[in-house]
Amino acid sequence: MGYLNSVLSSTSQVHGDDGPVSGGGLSQNRKFSYGYASSPGKRASMEDFYETRIDGVDGEIVGLFGVFDGHGGARAAEYVKQNLFSNLIRHPKFISDTKLAIADAYSHTDSEFLKSDNSQNRDAGSTASTAILVGDRLLVANVGDSRAVICRGGNAFAVSRDHKPDQTDERQRIEDAGGFVMWAGTWRVGGVLAVSRAFGDRLLKQYVVADPEIQIERERKMDTFDCCWGVARDAGVIYGVGCCAWLVIGEGGRERYTVAGRGSVDEEKVDSSLEFLILASDGLWDVVTNEEAVSMIKQIDEPEEAAKRLMREAYQRGSADNITIVVVRFLANQEGSSHSGSG
Repeated sequence: MGYLNSVLSSTSQVHGDDGPVSGGGLSQNRKFSYGYASSPGKRASMEDFYETRIDGVDGEIVGLFGVFDGHGGARAAEYVKQNLFSNLIRHPKFISDTKLAIADAYSHTDSEFLKSDNSQNRDAGSTASTAILVGDRLLVANVGDSRAVICRGGNAFAVSRDHKPDQTDERQRIEDAGGFVMWAGTWRVGGVLAVSRAFGDRLLKQYVVADPEIQIERERKMDTFDCCWGVARDAGVIYGVGCCAWLVIGEGGRERYTVAGRGSVDEEKVDSSLEFLILASDGLWDVVTNEEAVSMIKQIDEPEEAAKRLMREAYQRGSADNITIVVVRFLANQEGSSHSGSG
């Protein structure tokens, strides 16, 4: 695989005591712009990290965006920010099988962090909500409760699922692995951790996996689905018997399938109906609904200003956590747009 020799554009995040930070930019092909805003909020320490990166792979402009919310310290979130996307674009099948590359990159980054962190006394971990733009595909993957929401046709759609231990399937997975979920102010894995998937968390790793759920935004509904032992066609809900995957046609024509236990995939296209994407830590989502977030920034063209607007709103509503937001605006239907990069 041929890579450009350097990252075309990337944020450089340094935690300090200076309070909120923000910035943004525009892709070289002018197909998308992005902005970010991050603040410790009411917390004394900062455990959120973000990444906004534009790179070139095989002659294609690729956008990589992420929000990483640490717990037990900032080490895990910082490590994931620094390594996940580099591991991803180095994957030999990044272009040809991006879903596999994402799943492998999540797993590799998690295992390498655990190796590097074995001398630490505290058991650090991190969520991740990531969005990868490759051509006309938007791939969203997540572990934990940092959420991704899109605005399509003026409406809000969550394109990630918060991983919480009280969810029926997550609780069953944890118990099948020998763990338990109990109430301790909220539902927690082992009575300790309030998310059921994360990077790190060595002491709970058997139960708190870093297997991402992966969503792909594309335009048209598939009418065939090739399984290991056959082909499933044109049905509302299809389960491939003996297959490595299954397909569910859900709300709004969204398609989701699970590959070898590696997570779910929704498929649509980056087209003129896809307006923008929000990635954010739970410092936003604890106090602002998906619909409210989309409504607040619909009329704000500059993604940095949109991210700052959401950050301020979360703070004013009393969010007790760090607040980090990345907004990506798609410019496919905005020829002659005056969007420009900032900070």
